[in-house]
Amino acid sequence: MSKMTLPDLLDKMWKDYTSMNPQALKIYNLFLERGDRVVNDHIALRTFNHPKVNVDVIAQPFLDGGYEYQQDYEFPAKKLYAKHYQHPDEQMPKIFISELKLDEFDEELQQIVNDLLEQVPQDKPKEQDFITQGKPWEVSYTTYEKLRAKSEYAAWMAAHGYRPNHFTVFVNALSSFDDIREVNNFIKQNGFKLNDSGGEVKGSKDVYLEQSSTLADSVDVNFTDGKHKIPACYYEFAQRYTTPDGKLYQGFVAKSADKIFESTDKGQD
Repeated sequence: MSKMTLPDLLDKMWKDYTSMNPQALKIYNLFLERGDRVVNDHIALRTFNHPKVNVDVIAQPFLDGGYEYQQDYEFPAKKLYAKHYQHPDEQMPKIFISELKLDEFDEELQQIVNDLLEQVPQDKPKEQDFITQGKPWEVSYTTYEKLRAKSEYAAWMAAHGYRPNHFTVFVNALSSFDDIREVNNFIKQNGFKLNDSGGEVKGSKDVYLEQSSTLADSVDVNFTDGKHKIPACYYEFAQRYTTPDGKLYQGFVAKSADKIFESTDKGQD
């Protein structure tokens, strides 16, 4: 296929995300109806720390488009590692890519993931729009449940594959709300559920970032042994604060993100 522009890729990611997560489009439109401008703070992607599909492989289309690596993060409890990238054009969303540390799991999980990845042609992950193609493998619901017993993240990846896990509303850019708590109340008043793991608002002004998120929509997924309804994607909200040097904080807070990951846990819905 011909090379996509970066805006084309981001647009394709948004369309894939909203097709699987209709609540995000509904919320997005509710903001527009209030006269707000919706700015996307960041997009999150998930993967495994396998050489074929690790963070560096998944990040390549963004690096090719001018994004630059900023910082990495560790999530020991969930056995995750992540990197975040920014574009010199501040209008472009930040990109947050996490990977599951397979070597910290038992042999069964490692074997299941390796079997999935063996179904993926070697050069497939290098395709520019790989991150919008969904799952490039066949998997059973039985296998999904086996993975879920060990890692909700691994199970989500097995079921949904390569697509945005969430987009994020930049609360600072909303003109009709004073803060993230007002946004949260608005979301709930319109019938959407928030992830309250660790409290509805994760983070604080002290760490220069407050985040909240909806609970993931449940969608029908075709497994090799039938169709099942499972959590898919969610919509996040982020309010950023000024650091002592007078600049708006651009990073992430691992402790907060750790709880945000739970927006896709099956037990939450």
